[in-house]
Amino acid sequence: MVSQEQRRRQLAREKFLRQQQRRTSARRRTRTRNAVIAAVVGVVVAGGATAYATGAFKSDGKKAEAGAGATPSATPTSKAPDPCEKPAEGKVKSLTWKKEPAVTIDTSAAYTMKMATTCGDIDIALKASAAPHTVNSFDFLAGKGYFDHTKCHRLTTNGIYVLQCGDPTAQGSGGPGYTIPDENLKDKSLKGNVYPAGTIAMANTGQKHTGGSQFFLVYQDSQLPPSYTPFGTISKSGLTVLKKIAGAGESTGQGDGAPNATVVINKLTVTKS
Repeated sequence: MVSQEQRRRQLAREKFLRQQQRRTSARRRTRTRNAVIAAVVGVVVAGGATAYATGAFKSDGKKAEAGAGATPSATPTSKAPDPCEKPAEGKVKSLTWKKEPAVTIDTSAAYTMKMATTCGDIDIALKASAAPHTVNSFDFLAGKGYFDHTKCHRLTTNGIYVLQCGDPTAQGSGGPGYTIPDENLKDKSLKGNVYPAGTIAMANTGQKHTGGSQFFLVYQDSQLPPSYTPFGTISKSGLTVLKKIAGAGESTGQGDGAPNATVVINKLTVTKS
């Protein structure tokens, strides 16, 4: 017999999937519209605004749902005290590229990623041999300062438990202008369609091979289909930071919205050791 908790989780996942389908259709309409506008004004649109997703982590860039996927009529609850510091001085860089950078990392070496955030440092051991395109892309983008001063724009606290980051626009529609292939989808850590706490994985549009720069950090075991490249493991101290962020809640009070905490990546670095 299905327990009440299992039924609640099932309903939450079904809701996310319905949102994903609606936003995928909306994203396609937006891309078509942008192509028409570009043809009229004679402007070549570089990069494109690709929406990324973790399950239903999708945005079509519209005001009502930008970057959060929350019900527009939801009434935000009172915010908990912000547990994070003020962001470091600096501006987000607007950078795009036409194609994925050539893979130049040493897949036999160990790579680590440090997210120095306003809420604390999040250290991650990267899986270079299992996800070379993904790790190489992060190494490239970090070297260009692509992630510096960007906000983590989405927190989910119901059904799945993740913080989503990596969008310079902070709207859920940004990307580097190129996509990378899915990798490591049969990682031994993914058992029973569960992404365990401590996983960092790529967001995507819901279609194959559509990862860009957006990623999500899992702070509690989350049931998701194995469609999102897992490319690293978050340290225990990093998980503590994530749980602090989650503890402050999200803006809609419905379990899916912008984090109440001021989560800004002051500096993201990738280091070979």
